[in-house]
Amino acid sequence: MTSGSDLLRIENLGISFSMLGGRMHVVKGANLRILPGKVTALVGESGSGKSVISQSVMGILPNTAAVTGKILFTDPVDGRTTDILQLERDGPDIRALRGSRMAKIFQEPMTSLSPLHTVGNQISEVLAIHTKATKSERRSQTEEMLGLVGFSNPKRTYDMYPFELSGGMRQRAMIAMALICRPALLIADEPTTALDVTIQAQILELLRNLQHKLNMAMLLITHDLGVVANMADEVVVIYHGEIMEAGPVDAIFRNPQHPYLKGLMAAIPHFDMKPGERLKALREVPVNSGALWGKRTHEETAPEVLVSVRNLTKSYGIRKAGLFGKQDKTRIRAVDGVSFDIRRGECLGLVGESGSGKTTVSKILMRAVTPDGGSVTFDDGKGKIDVLAAQGAKLLELRTKIQMVFQDPVSSLSPRMTVQNILSEPLEIHGRGDRASRLETVRALMQAIGLDQRYLNRYPHSFSGGQRQRIGIARALALGPRLLICDEPVSALDVSVQAQILNLLKDLQKELGLTYLFISHNLAVVDYMADRIAVMCAGRIVEIAPREIILRDPVHPYTKALLAAVPFPDLDRPLDFITLKASGASDERAWGPKFSGGDSDDPLSPADLGNGHLVLARRNVDTRELRSW
Repeated sequence: MTSGSDLLRIENLGISFSMLGGRMHVVKGANLRILPGKVTALVGESGSGKSVISQSVMGILPNTAAVTGKILFTDPVDGRTTDILQLERDGPDIRALRGSRMAKIFQEPMTSLSPLHTVGNQISEVLAIHTKATKSERRSQTEEMLGLVGFSNPKRTYDMYPFELSGGMRQRAMIAMALICRPALLIADEPTTALDVTIQAQILELLRNLQHKLNMAMLLITHDLGVVANMADEVVVIYHGEIMEAGPVDAIFRNPQHPYLKGLMAAIPHFDMKPGERLKALREVPVNSGALWGKRTHEETAPEVLVSVRNLTKSYGIRKAGLFGKQDKTRIRAVDGVSFDIRRGECLGLVGESGSGKTTVSKILMRAVTPDGGSVTFDDGKGKIDVLAAQGAKLLELRTKIQMVFQDPVSSLSPRMTVQNILSEPLEIHGRGDRASRLETVRALMQAIGLDQRYLNRYPHSFSGGQRQRIGIARALALGPRLLICDEPVSALDVSVQAQILNLLKDLQKELGLTYLFISHNLAVVDYMADRIAVMCAGRIVEIAPREIILRDPVHPYTKALLAAVPFPDLDRPLDFITLKASGASDERAWGPKFSGGDSDDPLSPADLGNGHLVLARRNVDTRELRSW
């Protein structure tokens, strides 16, 4: 095939960076093509060279990079082929292409948009650079594009600042900025990684529709094979800077050839997994928790329910009149009458979109946030503890029994402490043992999470994301807790590393008899980990049931919408955009009269459907009617 029939053709691309002691080769002899009007997905783990390739196409590589090979861009308007690597860095020719004929959407919309300029200002700036349009023409074209990417009131959005928009809306603004000049090629670098599953589905549908409408080619960079199955025409798999496999999406998914691609597919949790089936991580972590704690006694006499939560409420006031103005009377209910039990030894999954109140609930359990009302009781067989009223020695003891694994493995570990200091700090705070016994415990913790003891004197920056998350898990285990609260512990990780961490958590739960509250917006991950699942929306639990019931036979419209939004790495199960279309998933008005609140004489309350399946509905509705809804 000649380069003239391809929109973009990359030939024998090599990219290296100068470092102390020589050069580091991050892309080695890469060859790939992007056809006009088609979506090519570039798939691989973090550090495989995906983003560096996209930067070389856009001509925005740092000065320390050395590039060899060819990047041929054939503009469909005039048919001219340009070798991007031959253009002067930041010269007029590459600037004329960048933003006009080629555009890029970045992974994190908040850091990509200027906080000092309005959304409309930033989008119309692209038109000012690349076109001769007048100010009024630029405004009308920008408003038209904002409408095209899904803003209901483009005129108002034009004058808003990025911080006034949600994550999904910021990403839409970013897409509008990239598409305002109607480019022939759009590079989308992990465009949905930071978004909820329902918002992700909306952005994917938006990109797909715009791509068809504008007849635009797209290079989609992602590590999510579910996204690839729903979006791509061609797939290119990259590992350590080398292309392992490439071809049409049908051939890649139905008949993968390379062991790396097969391994990547086996590492993804999916809803069809059999009971007891394990994820196959690309690199398994040996777990040895035998030396960690002594044999736990009084397990037989401990009660079935470890934590009992009843009618938790928490609301926040909104300040509208500036920094020193009076606080507005408006209050937002972050947690609204939440009740659930966590049984000893189980994993309770808590799912929902961002802003649904999941993390606020976990912070209340940790005593990091004080609720307005409700009760939390903890009972591990040594007597009941009122979590919200505990003080002094009682609170100190409680802190050893409930620990947390945080979402971001980078910011949750101090960059100024070695691994040994990080793991021994909880033991020092609670006065456990002397220096020698603490070091022994730290070594046992390293063994338990599958990290070499030689790493004890290293700092967090010298570890990968998955290794840092394992250190975070080890720190949470240091005091021998009963309950581990895992707040999105794998959302920042690649699928292959995610499989390692999930398997590690499962092994530790089995060997140490741990109880988990597992918070996530990834339903496939929760399906793999949890015994029971509670679904949260707008501060309330709308449905709670054993895992196999809630994911196979959901009743609440919000749960159904969440499940419909999960992209499957399966060509025969495309995303159900019609189910998602029914307004926003969290819009109560779209749930129908049986599930949405309204008249005060018929409030919402949990309806019991049997087998531990509760759903939030109108009090006087027949449960048989709910199933048929």
